Amino acid sequence: MAVTGIGGLFFRARDPKALGAWYLEHLGVGAPEGQFVWDQQAGPTVFAPFKADTDYFPAEKQFMINLRVDDLDGLLTSLRAAGVEVITKAEWDSPEVGRFARIQDPEGNQIELWEPVK
Repeated sequence: MAVTGIGGLFFRARDPKALGAWYLEHLGVGAPEGQFVWDQQAGPTVFAPFKADTDYFPAEKQFMINLRVDDLDGLLTSLRAAGVEVITKAEWDSPEVGRFARIQDPEGNQIELWEPVK
């Protein structure tokens, strides 16, 4: 027997309903209210524990969500138009791995957006 993928991501939120709606509206992640399954495209998933003192994401957070995207520029344009702060750094991008950007959800959770090399 082997694990075939991640079956879910569960985390605490001060306002789960509002936060779920934000993810669905701005990132297309999740399912409409009353539904629980988000069917996603197959593709690579990185599963990587980090050292407790990593500076790769904020020290006060125990996790960072990394979401795979197929049109990073288009998504960033949409997010900026919606007033979402977007951070990009040239040193995050790699011709072997892809391009990256970061945002935060309304509750301050770090989200890394990743457009893999095609």
